[in-house]
Amino acid sequence: MESSDKVVETVMVGNYVEMERERSSKAEDIKSRVSKLFWHGGSAYDAWFSCASNQVAQVLLTLPYSFSQLGMASGIAFQLFYGLMGSWTAYLISILYVEYRTRKEREKVDFRNHVIQWFEVLDGLLGKHWRNVGLAFNCTFLLFGSVIQLIACASNIYYINNNLDKRTWTYIFGACCATTVFIPSFHNYRIWSFLGLLMTTYTAWYLTIASLLHGQVENVKHSGPTKMVLYFTGATNILYTFGGHAVTVEVMHAMWKPQKFKAIYLWATVYVLTLTLPSASAVYWAFGDLLLNHSNAFSLLPRSPFRDMAVILMLIHQFITFGFACTPLYFVWEKAIGMHECKSMCKRAAARLPVVVPIWFLAIIFPFFGPINSTVGSLLVSFTVYIIPALAHMFTFRSPAARENAVEQPGKYFGRWVGAYVINIFVVVWILIVGFGFGGWASMTNFIHQIDTFGLFTKCYQCRPQPPPPTHLPGAAAPLPPPPANHSHALPPRLHRT
Repeated sequence: MESSDKVVETVMVGNYVEMERERSSKAEDIKSRVSKLFWHGGSAYDAWFSCASNQVAQVLLTLPYSFSQLGMASGIAFQLFYGLMGSWTAYLISILYVEYRTRKEREKVDFRNHVIQWFEVLDGLLGKHWRNVGLAFNCTFLLFGSVIQLIACASNIYYINNNLDKRTWTYIFGACCATTVFIPSFHNYRIWSFLGLLMTTYTAWYLTIASLLHGQVENVKHSGPTKMVLYFTGATNILYTFGGHAVTVEVMHAMWKPQKFKAIYLWATVYVLTLTLPSASAVYWAFGDLLLNHSNAFSLLPRSPFRDMAVILMLIHQFITFGFACTPLYFVWEKAIGMHECKSMCKRAAARLPVVVPIWFLAIIFPFFGPINSTVGSLLVSFTVYIIPALAHMFTFRSPAARENAVEQPGKYFGRWVGAYVINIFVVVWILIVGFGFGGWASMTNFIHQIDTFGLFTKCYQCRPQPPPPTHLPGAAAPLPPPPANHSHALPPRLHRT
């Protein structure tokens, strides 16, 4: 068994040594060195920055909203629980990737001009039916993940400049995010991942410190959880938070030594928890039930240069996260139209543009910042990054021969194969019942309520109504008040239609 492991490692590492040798044979002038420093990433550190940066983006601003639905104790417990569960399924995806790649490289398949994706791993290990299911869930999740980033951009910028409504800001940021078509692959996110993590770190600690300095609002109430619908809606938003490993395969493929990925996602999750737990707890402590009608934490904090800086940094970070979510979709589209191995980046960029159009359109239809996270979490994340990886791992290694010849054996800390299967079965059952079942019911109920309250294509979701302009000259008699309206179905002021 040990000798076969050594052969496998030689295959894996040897392929990357060849790539590095080719790269180092070129003249190393100043320009190429700078480009390599900022542009060409592939180390374990790059992968860690990518995972940590991508895992928590705009959802950082909606976690206090989830705490108001769950209550403080449940909010903290669900973050820890789903953080561990997400790390486990990311570990499973990494094992399946290494297994697939090793088998293919033994068959002398060359991947230097081809980016391996999750649906191809499923196809190679389990067949076309698994590939089709994985492709459908993965692409739909990444599509709506990109939609959520656009919605978040419009929601955040509104707190700095409300001269334009959120729909108009969505048009503008849709055009800005379309420039991600020029980023070739995850190799080229080195500097962006590093900066993105600095931005979320600043924002998280701004939320924490600003909330503590602000103190609790008058007559603050912390009544959550009050309704089952709200409880499971908040839980699925946290499920979505720690389900950002839909791009794990692409991140691994960008590494020079992918077999080093195994524990990277766990350490990324540990760091992310140092951001999400203090910020969500502090904002909920300060504002309590007010958050039930304010899904974006920025909306309750007073405007200051520090808040404006946090908004701007989150806008830049959401551009980065849009690229993270959309790049795998670009790869799928390129492969579908036969452009994936094209050498011209300009031609590939032009071919990628049609992918951005439906994302733009969906962000305008469903601008429900906050509730859409829970809906995507329950219906898509639950299968994409929890249920399917756990089932795929069990089916791939269901035979004794497959388990014996596996490239990566489960560690003794997990109880070897028996322990791995027990954990996988627990993940599948829990997510199917709690995440997809109760979470799907709750999040869809809340999502439909948003549609009934605000309508599709709403111009400015959760915007405060602007004060009406004066209608008479100073000194003139004031106009007669309008006749009393029937307010039996009127909405609260904060939720007025626009």
